[in-house]
Amino acid sequence: MAGMATHVITGAGSGIGAAVARRLHARGDELVLHARDAGRAKELAAEYPGARTLVGDLADPDRLSWAFSHQTLPDRVDSLLHIAGVVDLGPVGELTPKSWHHQLNVNLISPAELTRHFLPQLRLSHGHVLFVNSGSGLNAHADWSAYAASKHGLKALADSLRQEEHGNGVRVTSVYPGRTAGPMQIKVHQQEGKEYDASKWIDPESVATTILMALDLPSDAEVSNLTVRPGR
Repeated sequence: MAGMATHVITGAGSGIGAAVARRLHARGDELVLHARDAGRAKELAAEYPGARTLVGDLADPDRLSWAFSHQTLPDRVDSLLHIAGVVDLGPVGELTPKSWHHQLNVNLISPAELTRHFLPQLRLSHGHVLFVNSGSGLNAHADWSAYAASKHGLKALADSLRQEEHGNGVRVTSVYPGRTAGPMQIKVHQQEGKEYDASKWIDPESVATTILMALDLPSDAEVSNLTVRPGR
């Protein structure tokens, strides 16, 4: 995907999303950065000069369509990058419906809704939908039930979408990073009661490298599933 492609990105404010946005912005691509509210959109626009923003709360997917109807969506979309995510650990016996709803809304239902909105543009451009999943999308562990369920669902969404849109020339990739240094990992360590050491985990820039590889692959090939594990 060379030169002046247009990318819609969620989660560009930190971690893997910020690393990807920086790389794409530096090489001159067009960015449409999703933000949860107008204040965050203003911050992202200042951080990435020339980028457009799109406001909508991923925690409330039922209102995304309404929010987008009051904004101008890009006419061309070459890639839709689902990188935003939330996590809230706890045993099944203690997790509340509020926690389940929040993680499912942000991690699964909103990506499906955003994909629905941008599929017409993606079909026209023979574009790419990329889901940043998690190792938890392949294996579930104690205290990770709600997060893992949302990520297992995201895998199912990507797998179904890939089969549905292959004939339309839309590529679909799932990336499954292991633990990656950043704000989410800090929160996880706090919830686990463990000391955080960023050097033990994957650098977001390394995950960004794998994402750009999948995006830039010539159109005769598709990376369907890519697992990235800590190298230390």
